[in-house]
Amino acid sequence: MPAPSQSTPSRDQYFGDFSAALRYWRGKRGYSQLHLSTVSEVSQRHISFLESGRAHPSKELILKLGVALDVPLRQRNIMLLAAGFAPAYQERTLSDPELASVRQALDFMLAQQAPYPALVVDRLWNLQLHNEPAAHLFGWLLGLPPGQPIPGNGALNVLKLMLDPAGLRQYLVNWEAVCADALHWIQREAMGDGPGSEATTLLAELAALPGIDAIGTAAHAPNLDRRALPFLPLTIRKDDVELNVFTTITTMGTPHDVTVHELRIESFFPADERSKAWFIAKNVA
Repeated sequence: MPAPSQSTPSRDQYFGDFSAALRYWRGKRGYSQLHLSTVSEVSQRHISFLESGRAHPSKELILKLGVALDVPLRQRNIMLLAAGFAPAYQERTLSDPELASVRQALDFMLAQQAPYPALVVDRLWNLQLHNEPAAHLFGWLLGLPPGQPIPGNGALNVLKLMLDPAGLRQYLVNWEAVCADALHWIQREAMGDGPGSEATTLLAELAALPGIDAIGTAAHAPNLDRRALPFLPLTIRKDDVELNVFTTITTMGTPHDVTVHELRIESFFPADERSKAWFIAKNVA
């Protein structure tokens, strides 16, 4: 039996009780008690009693309400914990034998992206996996010795690396736009997680980096009205090389595991012929 993940939430990490969690998620979705009653087929009176603490939910009811409110799997576990139940959805590392087929699929997708970079990150953009072109790109930008590995398994946060003035930000010509897009992702996670979450902590850390406040973004005032593009354009410049690329994000479909549900695959593509030629030349077999 695999060891439990170190990031498994505690009972009181986000909400003190189930009533608070239910009120939070109903409010976040903009549902009245009547509307939630309609979509969940649970009486409005019972929902009112659940939110006031006068009634205690069953595990099955919590899962039913989680589906009705489209609560992410991690937060459904938190709602269960807040009500005194064990989590319903497992959270494992990609090295777990039971996720071998998932790891195989991810490795295949990463390999198919070559000669262009691709990353696998979790919901907080901690780097889990990458292909060789990504290792070459990061190694070149960071000035690492040839062959020095790029840490995976969540040891490196891609957003911190990109937005830190001492990291990759110095090579991002359009870093302000990249920053706004990056913070937009984490703002969404923080708003979804609720108070006291890891996403809220990360958002505060990113907002505290030098220069971030200069573009008008603050951790306590997320701007979710910003229209995000379906892709992120990047202009990278180091020495005499300028690369124009764009990235896309892919998620895994209909997973029932917290880890898999939260994975994102970021794929890099050249935006012009010169950038395409550079990647091909740097990543020939």
